[in-house]
Amino acid sequence: MNVAKSGYRVFSANSSVASTELAKKITERLGVELGKSVVFQESNRETRVDVKESVRGQTIFIIQTIPRDVNTAIMELLVMAYALKTSCAKNIIGVIPYFPYSKQCKMRKRGSIVCKLLASMLAKAGLTHIITMDLHQKEIQGFFSFPVDNLRASPFLIQYIQEEIPDYRNAIIVAKSPAAAKRAQSYAERLRLGLAVIHGEAQCSESDMADGRHSPPCVRNTTGHTGLELPLMMAKEKPPITVVGDVGGRIAIIVDDIIDDVGDFVAAAEILKERGAYKIYIMATHGLLSADAPRLIEESAIDEVVVTNTVPHEVQKLQCPKIKTVDVSMILAEAIRRIHNGESMAYLFRNITVDD
Repeated sequence: MNVAKSGYRVFSANSSVASTELAKKITERLGVELGKSVVFQESNRETRVDVKESVRGQTIFIIQTIPRDVNTAIMELLVMAYALKTSCAKNIIGVIPYFPYSKQCKMRKRGSIVCKLLASMLAKAGLTHIITMDLHQKEIQGFFSFPVDNLRASPFLIQYIQEEIPDYRNAIIVAKSPAAAKRAQSYAERLRLGLAVIHGEAQCSESDMADGRHSPPCVRNTTGHTGLELPLMMAKEKPPITVVGDVGGRIAIIVDDIIDDVGDFVAAAEILKERGAYKIYIMATHGLLSADAPRLIEESAIDEVVVTNTVPHEVQKLQCPKIKTVDVSMILAEAIRRIHNGESMAYLFRNITVDD
C-alpha cells in the first residue's frame, strides 16, 4: 500500500509511458506504489488530471520528467499540483530532475527571464519544495520562494569514467568553452587528471561575411543636446579555435550539464581529433538530444556520449548506439526518503562543491 507506514505518496505527472520509467524506478527503490491518478490530453489538447485517491493531510511527491513536448509536461505538472492543493494535501514536493527553461535564466535584449516566470507559476500552483538536478545556473535557486534541493550527477558520471573507460588515467578533461571551465576543473581535480579548454570559434568563409557582423557600426550625426557621451566600445570578436592544454595521445573527456544541439560538441570533437586525441567521450547530466542529434553523433568523431536518465531518450539510443545512460534514480529516491523523514540533506552533498 502506498500510504501504509510511510505517510507520503508518490505520483507521476506524465501522460506518456516513456516518461514514467524514472518514476517507476524511484518508487521501486522506495518500496512504495505510484499514486492512483490519470493524466491525459483532451481532444482539444487541454490537459486533464484526475487524482483517484484521498491525499488530505498527506505529503505528496510529484515526479515529472520532461520529454520533448516541454510545454505539455509543464502544464501536466501545474494542473496536478493544483489538483492536489485543492484536495488538501499538506505538502506538495516536485521532483523535476531536469528543470525546463533553465537556459532562459538571464535577460537578453528585450526578452524575458522565463525561468523566473516558471518558478512563480509552480509556487502559485501549490508546490512547496522542489528536488532537481544540475540546474543550468546555480543562481536559479534564488528565483523560488520555497526550498530547492539541487542534486548533483557528477558522482555517478565520475564513477562511470573510472569503471567503464579503459585506461582513464591517460585521459584529459576538456571544457568546450571557457564558461564550462569550472565544471571541467572540478572533474579534473576529483579524477586527478589534466585540464584543457577550447576557446574561440570557427572562422567564417567569405560567403558568410554578408551578415554584416564585421561591418563598422553606423554613426549618426545628431543635432542639439546629445546627452551623456559614453566611450566607444570595440565589438567583440572571438579568435580562431584554439585548445589550451595538450590532448595529443590522450583520451579527451568533454563535460557539460546539457547536451541538446550537438553541433558544438561535434565541432569540438573534430578539433580534439586534429590535436591528437585518440578517443573522445562526452559526459552530460541532461541528454535532451533534440532534432537530428543521434545522426550527427553517429557520424562524428565522438566515441561515446554518456548522459543520465533525467530526461527520457530511449528513441535516441535506438538511433545511435554511441549513447549510453547512467541511472540516477538512487539519489532521487534517497532525497525523497530524507525529506519525508526530516533527515539532513547534507549527506547527499558530501564532498561535492558548488562547481560540480
